[in-house]
Amino acid sequence: MRLLHTMIRVGDLDRSIAFYTEVLGMRLLRRTDYPSGRFTNVFVGYEDESKAAVLELTHNWDTQSYDHGNAFGHVAVEVADAAKACDEVRKRGGKVVREAGPMKHGTTVIAFVEDPDGYKIEFVQR
Repeated sequence: MRLLHTMIRVGDLDRSIAFYTEVLGMRLLRRTDYPSGRFTNVFVGYEDESKAAVLELTHNWDTQSYDHGNAFGHVAVEVADAAKACDEVRKRGGKVVREAGPMKHGTTVIAFVEDPDGYKIEFVQR
């Protein structure tokens, strides 16, 4: 077994694709429209789906925003330098919500950024 993908629902698909590809540097892997179901699935990631887990962005055509609830936490991305990754996100118009530094009660350096729908992406420094 292996982890394939994590799905999140997004309100503005083009804005989300731009964030994940232009701000976080992922590649658009595939896009499929389902007119009879009135939704689109887009898969983005750093590697092909055959090699690594990816994100599935689901856009329901008639829904502009979602309540995230209190169960989902974040998506984590490994980075070489969390502070530098935050600087790059800011340069590309992204939002940093927690600057790079040691995690609470630990020594691992982490940071958090936020996507256009309010989902948190954690940068974990190697």
